Amino acid sequence: MHGMMDRMMGGGMMWGVGLFWLLILVVLVLAAGALIKYLFFGDRWK
Repeated sequence: MHGMMDRMMGGGMMWGVGLFWLLILVVLVLAAGALIKYLFFGDRWK
């Protein structure tokens, strides 16, 4: 039982968690960039 759990954690779970965190990181970076652009450059274009 324990060996099966280790194999699952090492294989699919690692990739799933890694992709999940990568997606969250990309979304946070894009959101932060959009917020900074809006706050610092938004008023100047009006």
